[in-house]
Amino acid sequence: MPMNPSTSPRSAGRLDVIAGPMFSGKSEELMRRVRRAKIAGVSVLVLSHSLDTRSELSAITSHTGVNIPAVPVGDGETLAKMARAEDYDLVAIDEAQFFGPDLVPTVFELVDRGATVIVEGLCVTFEGGPFEPMPTFMAVAEDVLKLTAVCTICGRDAVFHQRLGVPGRATEESQSRATDIDASHIGGAESYVARCREHFAPPH
Repeated sequence: MPMNPSTSPRSAGRLDVIAGPMFSGKSEELMRRVRRAKIAGVSVLVLSHSLDTRSELSAITSHTGVNIPAVPVGDGETLAKMARAEDYDLVAIDEAQFFGPDLVPTVFELVDRGATVIVEGLCVTFEGGPFEPMPTFMAVAEDVLKLTAVCTICGRDAVFHQRLGVPGRATEESQSRATDIDASHIGGAESYVARCREHFAPPH
């Protein structure tokens, strides 16, 4: 006799990744997927990092000004508690890089419990290196959407973003800051520009 779907164990979920540099439309793609899920009646939890203060804390806002409601949390432990509070079908995490590598086991746990988890964030630092935990998620996800921005010099695909006013030789201190989780990574066109491979000029 088949089991009642409402009482049968949930099968494993899936992990979807939206990655790219700044100005590539990552947040807009995340918002599009969340809106579609809500129209379909899916139970959705949208989480953002409270470090991102470019707009009101209770919303995800793209560089174009589009936004959706979100719950701001300050660390991976709080995120895990929020996600475990209810049996959500979809958990969407904005700016996942701010949560650091500690986010990885939480996301894997949610997927194993049957949720679809969408992680969205920067996969590259302003110095051109990998920005964990996004590369780890990209390696094991069921689906990865790697977006590019538009180089502000030549108009070609930009896979990097460059911080304005950081020329010259990279010191050990500046290299550590590239992956630090702090307000230095918050900003828009006043602080960063998109660059293609040819025109990207990281500190050397």
